[in-house]
Amino acid sequence: MKVLIVGGGGREHALAWRLSRSKKVKKLFAAPGNPGITEIGTCVDILATDIQGLARFAEEKKIDLTVVGPEVPLALGIADEFERRGLRIFGPNKNASRIEADKAFARDFMHRFGIPAPKFQIYDTIHAALKYTKTINKYPVVVKASGLAGGKGAIIVNTRKEYEKTVDELLVQHRLGEAGNTIVVEEFLIGQECSVFVLTDGIRLTYLPSSQDHKKLHDRNRGPNTGGMGAYAPYPTNRRVSNIIENVIMQPTVLSLRDQGIDYKGVLYAGLILTSLGPKVLEYNCRFGDPEAQVILPIIDGDLVDALCAVADGKLGDIEIKAKNQWSICVVLTSGGYPFDYPVGEEIQLKEKLSAKTLLFQAGTRKEDSKLVTASGRVLNVVYTHENLKIAKQKVYEEIKKIYFKGMYYRKDIGNSGMKKMKRKRRR
Repeated sequence: MKVLIVGGGGREHALAWRLSRSKKVKKLFAAPGNPGITEIGTCVDILATDIQGLARFAEEKKIDLTVVGPEVPLALGIADEFERRGLRIFGPNKNASRIEADKAFARDFMHRFGIPAPKFQIYDTIHAALKYTKTINKYPVVVKASGLAGGKGAIIVNTRKEYEKTVDELLVQHRLGEAGNTIVVEEFLIGQECSVFVLTDGIRLTYLPSSQDHKKLHDRNRGPNTGGMGAYAPYPTNRRVSNIIENVIMQPTVLSLRDQGIDYKGVLYAGLILTSLGPKVLEYNCRFGDPEAQVILPIIDGDLVDALCAVADGKLGDIEIKAKNQWSICVVLTSGGYPFDYPVGEEIQLKEKLSAKTLLFQAGTRKEDSKLVTASGRVLNVVYTHENLKIAKQKVYEEIKKIYFKGMYYRKDIGNSGMKKMKRKRRR
């Protein structure tokens, strides 16, 4: 079969790598793709947001399955257009994608259907948002842009002055454009965060390995939020927590969407925080995580193509995803200055050949005069899998030492929280 992957980042490179390993995939395309994907497939010069161009390409090439990586084309209605043309696509339609694209809608949905979540307020005027400061008796609080903001729309504010400055930047100065025209103000919760992924055809669910993303720029979760500095999988949870996630959060979410006439087909990703009162939903996402996909896909057993086709066809049925008995760690290598101003065009060099077990997914790269150079803030994803989490962490950082580009930055503590949880578990 012929497969088209929409997108061009590290997540899409990981998807291309995984799907190219299927015996059923004879030809793989990516739009727009990246230099890493060209080694396993064909990249085509079509933007991920060019819905009509992508649909025409899929028709011309007789694509059997299109897999959408980023959230923006889903929010623009790529699945609706493909389905209208009779093209098979993996990803929720425009209405279903509101679960991520409209955080005010998502919070209201959780409230109406009893999905555990932080307390919240929604505002679209500066007057109302500032009036709310009189009722805040405890900081920090979280201010979120309701629209899509590339992973940078959640701001933790620690004082009233910071709150007033943040809501002014979003609602008056429009620092995040239309994404910040409506804001959600939420209580700040304490606990470990984890990412839970299910494939669903709108009724049935099958679980992928969970993971933990690291959003903060610096070690020990300090600094500004980013699009993700690394992840590890699986995230270890006990049976009680797993039961709540499955029976109180994930299944009710899918069925409640269906009750509202929303046919959700694709991957549903819940960003959770595990509080002392149980897990709560920080956010929903309508696509694979980035960099979570990079750690989940290597430890899935079997042929993923069958499951994606079954979801797209609304026939998930008894398909079960099994995970290997392995740990996976991804460390993101970023440009100096990320997530703010950063240079591009820095040459990427391999000082030594990487281990055959190392996966290197390109996220923000381009070819320039036959050289591979940086092209974005998040540049490379270094991934290593092993039966032992401590060894996986040790190996991935050894491999990173073989890579160089000017200004290269990365966190040194990816996977630490997982090792601490495993130590506590052994003590018990």
